[in-house]
Amino acid sequence: MFKQLSELTQSLKEKNIRKKLALAVSQDVYSLGAINRACREGLITPVFIGAEKETRSIIRENGFDFTDAAFVNIEDRDAAVAEAIRFVSSGKADILMKGHVSTHDLLVGVLNKEWGLRTGRLLSHFALFEVATYHKLIAITDVAMNIAPDLQDKISIINNSVQYLHKIGVPNPKVAVLGAIEMVNENMQATLDAALLSKMNQREQIKGCVIDGPLAFDNAVSIESANYKGIKSEVAGDTDLLLMPDIEVGNVLYKSLVIFAKAQVASVVLGAKAPIVLSSRSDSEDSKYYSILLAAFN
Repeated sequence: MFKQLSELTQSLKEKNIRKKLALAVSQDVYSLGAINRACREGLITPVFIGAEKETRSIIRENGFDFTDAAFVNIEDRDAAVAEAIRFVSSGKADILMKGHVSTHDLLVGVLNKEWGLRTGRLLSHFALFEVATYHKLIAITDVAMNIAPDLQDKISIINNSVQYLHKIGVPNPKVAVLGAIEMVNENMQATLDAALLSKMNQREQIKGCVIDGPLAFDNAVSIESANYKGIKSEVAGDTDLLLMPDIEVGNVLYKSLVIFAKAQVASVVLGAKAPIVLSSRSDSEDSKYYSILLAAFN
């Protein structure tokens, strides 16, 4: 398992991976900056779909170099989103990235029944964190897509994330199913789901990983905390993936790590025909760049 997000760059270079990325509504300086960095490393070839004149103006003003880029001039934002998604659904691009368009409008296109990126799988958000106080990268899911996942949703979210962890070199991820406590409590649905997920993993109904839960956050990431409470767990203190009980817990933890712990993060949406990079203005250029690299492992 990687210890730093910067290791993604070298791993992709060693694998000689170069993916084609479609930027939907390309006139966005923040996305263009991150893409420019990935292009300099020789890891992606971009297709800019949007207002070409405005896009080229941003490129010139910021000194970006896109020698191998293709441009598709579409002024209308909805039409640009549709064309970018069609590029991916038809196999002409490997990664979809959000440009100067809302997440809602992009996902409406992604879910289009005729030309979207549906696979029948649940879409889920996957974030990979580099936290200075943890001994390896740690993933968190789901903090952005599924509001209050039920048991079946959580199974799908785990499967999406585990399959992706396999792709980035974690052969048997350790999954901690979080709750407020580490004991099963019939009045706390998160603990009941966690116990069921753990047992399903033991009976090989969920494969390719090791699942334990319920675990409180401290037990999941600190072996000292787990030992103090007498918890015997293969996952505790060495977690690769934290499964959130709901979007509110996930969103708070995500932002707390970024703002208070100054953690670096890469994130993608999984479950579609191709990974989706949903960058926002609040994301750092490093975050956008690493998100592109994470998507390139697909």
